[in-house]
Order: sequence, then C-alpha cells, then structure tokens
Amino acid sequence: MPATSASVESPYLAFDRHTWAELATSTPLPLTEADITRIGGIGDEISLDEVDAVYRPLGALLNLHAHASHYLHDVRGMFLRDSTVRTPYVIGIAGSVAVGKSTVARLLVELMARWPDTPQVQLLPTDGFLYSNAELERRGLADRKGFPESYDRPALLRFLAKVKAGAAEVTAPAYSHLRYDIQPDRLTVVTQPDVLIVEGLNVLQAARTDRRGATELVVSDFFDFSIYVDADEEHIRRWYVDRFLALRDTAFTSPESYFHRYASMSSAQAAAYAETVWDTVNSPNLESNILPTRSRASLILRKGADHLVERIRLRKI
Repeated sequence: MPATSASVESPYLAFDRHTWAELATSTPLPLTEADITRIGGIGDEISLDEVDAVYRPLGALLNLHAHASHYLHDVRGMFLRDSTVRTPYVIGIAGSVAVGKSTVARLLVELMARWPDTPQVQLLPTDGFLYSNAELERRGLADRKGFPESYDRPALLRFLAKVKAGAAEVTAPAYSHLRYDIQPDRLTVVTQPDVLIVEGLNVLQAARTDRRGATELVVSDFFDFSIYVDADEEHIRRWYVDRFLALRDTAFTSPESYFHRYASMSSAQAAAYAETVWDTVNSPNLESNILPTRSRASLILRKGADHLVERIRLRKI
C-alpha cells in the first residue's frame, strides 16, 4: 500500500510500519545483534527486527538526503567558482525525556557511518549546553533543568554556526549523566564530519520575535533534516518510571552517582518519587515546550506502548 496523507492539506506522507519496512528491502542491514545490544539504552532495549523494519529504511532515506546535499554543494561551488569546504549534513533529533531519542541517535550514527557517502558521523547531545548545576541554582532554575531556559542557547548557536561555517574543529562542553552535571575537564570535539547528529529535548524550538519584529536565530535553523520521536504521554511516563527503577539497581548504586541516595529506596518509594518528578517537571516541559515542536520536524517516528515504532510521517518535499 502506498504512503497516504491524513488529508489533502497535510504536509506529511503517512506510512504504517509494514509499508515503511518495504521501502528498503534491497538495502543491506550492516548491524549485528552485538551492535544492537551495545546501542540500546536502559529502558529502551531495541531488537534487530525493529532496526530492520524501521531504521534501515530511515538510514537509507537519510543517506539519500545527505548525498543530494553534498552533490548540491559541489555543483553550486563549481557554478560560483567557490572552493569553500563542504560542511556537515546536520540532523536534529527531538522528543521527550525517556521516549528513546538517544537510542535513535546512536542507531543512526552506526547506520549512516556504514554508507560510503557518509563514513564520518558524529553525535552531539545538547546536554553539554545545560548550565552547570551551580549556575542553575544561581539563576533559580534548579527545578527546571531540561526546560529551554536551562540551556546556554547562545553557546549552542555559536557552536552550530562554526560547524556550518566549515570550521576544522569545534568544541562543546561534555555532560556526565552519572554526576548529573557539566564536566569542566572534558570536551566534545567535532572535526568536520560528513554528518553531525544533534540530539536534545528542545532542539526544534520555534523562533521568537522581538519588539522590533525581528526573528531570532534558533537551533533548528542549522538543521538539514529533523526527527521527532513521539508517543502518548501515558506510555512515556511509564517508561520514565521503569527506567528510574532500572537505574536505581544499576547506575545509582555507584557512590559517584548524583542519584546514589535513591539506590536504597524501596521499589514503591522509587516509583512514587519518579512519578512526582514526571508530573512536576517532565510533563509540564513536554506539554509546554517539547510537544508543540513536533509539527516542525521533517519526520515523526510514532511509538506504541511497547516502544516499537508503529507509524512514520514524512514531510512532503
């Protein structure tokens, strides 16, 4: 069955899982079970069947887009007699906490790096551009970590501007999920990859207009393609709680973990705490800041209750 549009006015082509999987049956799947085990995240384990049905076609589509972009750069340069270096093809990935966007990002890094057109693929989580915990405290934002105002947006914009200007090397702050804070002694270094994947909660935020009517620059202005990982909030809430419980028994047991104090909680206590965090922090951020950006994505991956992608919507070209 061919792709369909929800209505004549819809800017998207809609695919069910089966139709989408049929798009790349002749494309080889270069990943193994060992690769999938390494890539999957806590609470978002992924199967080779899921990669085969959903991410193999997505990787092939993104390769087509990246190849076309690089070709356009080359012929445009010939026309303009401009030898400016080719800049990375930038893909943005957005979505809620616990929806699985980090796993999607890691999968695409692995898949795209195996295409001959894009052998160099790097990943930039935007967590590194969060203000430090000390700075969040100073600004009165300690309880709003992950909200748009908790990020050093000017620094992120400067970083992406340098990437798109063709800088040979651009550095970004690194973030430790174990310590739940910026790591001042570590940097993420981006060195002119063929593809840069930028992953974060709020990377598809729309531009605001100032008093003079001028529109500000936003992160998504630097994206060539964008993906929104979507699911019903009731499912994401459950995934968040399940992940918190899993971390309680693993990462939180480390004395170095910021959340070490939660490792001794009972399952009921830990679940109740995670539900409170969801209801007071993650849900308001999703509803007010993240979900409204979904319609700005080039492609939407819609997950069901079992974390499997059920539908794909691709913006028409």
